[in-house]
Amino acid sequence: MAGAMSTLIVAAALVVVAGIVAAALRRRKPEPPTQTRWAVPSQLDRADFVHPETPWLVVVFSSTVCDACQQAIAKARVLASSAVAVQDVSYQERPDLHTRYHIEAAPTIVVADPEGVVRTSFTTTPTATDLWAAVAEARFPGSTPQCDRDHDPVTG
Repeated sequence: MAGAMSTLIVAAALVVVAGIVAAALRRRKPEPPTQTRWAVPSQLDRADFVHPETPWLVVVFSSTVCDACQQAIAKARVLASSAVAVQDVSYQERPDLHTRYHIEAAPTIVVADPEGVVRTSFTTTPTATDLWAAVAEARFPGSTPQCDRDHDPVTG
């Protein structure tokens, strides 16, 4: 009976030690960094936006109180042409569209094709070069140098 009691005490001590080790390991493990991902629509109803007859659409979902949004709008407006409609959709003016498309961050920029399929997007203010290249690549796949990875500039 004494042998069984000492075995039980040893087992209980091992459980306590294991619990202490587990608690110490949990405290040492740092929390993972925040991994925020903003929702971006994958499809737009072109009738919700200006010039649904224009083949391509660039929408800047913005806010009037956002400095980065003003920069994004300015960069996007340069893309306007007979083939590309550009529209600023301010939350203050069109909260219905922000809600409909589940826009959670401003600026959110989407590039949609004639059927409203979102071909590329940004949830930050891109550089003008990145935005213009993204629209060019959406319209003409393989047209931007970074996307022509199989092309050898030396041998052609």
